[in-house]
Amino acid sequence: MNKPQKLAAVQRVLALDTSTTSLSVAIMENGKVLHEINEFGERNHSIRILSIVEEVLKASSTLNTDVQGIAVGIGPGSYTGTRIAVTAAKTLAWAWNVPVVGISTLHSLAYGGFIHAINAQEDKVGSGQINWIIPLIDARRGQVYTALFSSSESSAPYRLEQDAIRLMETWIEELVHRIEATFEQKKPHSIWFVGDVNLHKETAERLRIRLGDALHIVSYDLEGRYVGVLGTEKFHTGEQDDMHSLVPNYTQLAEAEANLLRKP
Repeated sequence: MNKPQKLAAVQRVLALDTSTTSLSVAIMENGKVLHEINEFGERNHSIRILSIVEEVLKASSTLNTDVQGIAVGIGPGSYTGTRIAVTAAKTLAWAWNVPVVGISTLHSLAYGGFIHAINAQEDKVGSGQINWIIPLIDARRGQVYTALFSSSESSAPYRLEQDAIRLMETWIEELVHRIEATFEQKKPHSIWFVGDVNLHKETAERLRIRLGDALHIVSYDLEGRYVGVLGTEKFHTGEQDDMHSLVPNYTQLAEAEANLLRKP
């Protein structure tokens, strides 16, 4: 990752993510949303993304020359979907001559899901309490794209476990062991499963025996603003990715490739 000179304090950042069923696009200024569109329909992402970008720019009175950086969700998630945003971001970054930075889709999902959850359930979140946030994106066959983050405030969660594809059953047991091995003062006050939770709610509920009301399972669809906030933070520290070597984080083979490898 390159470490160029920091961008100016006032900046506009275009944020994109197509790794999930949500086609998420936002234009940010200093981490604040100027305009945002989150459209659902995974099969239409490739057709709609450029027109959505144009619509967001127009609605925020933003010219191409006003954009000073592009933040893009690099997955993991949909194999095809993830490539769409990354390709669009690299193309626009090259055309507009602006830096680009890749953002973990799971980090954005954890951030947005936690903020969404605590806004709806403020009485369950105390100041300074340790919260573990587990974002989920369904990966079929009992698998999820997931990671583990922690937050004690409403700022961006920090990472405890890397993005990966995991069996949900195994992941629950790993979380149980981690909780049991954590010093009492560092144990989470609450655990929040956020994101694509519906197919995995029953498995996640197994933690209820150990956690009781400290367990929260919240359905949440990714919003582009959180890709933008995380991207803005990286730009402010002088981070950016090489436009040509930036690639999606697939974490697994495409189904067609996996099927091909299974053939004798």
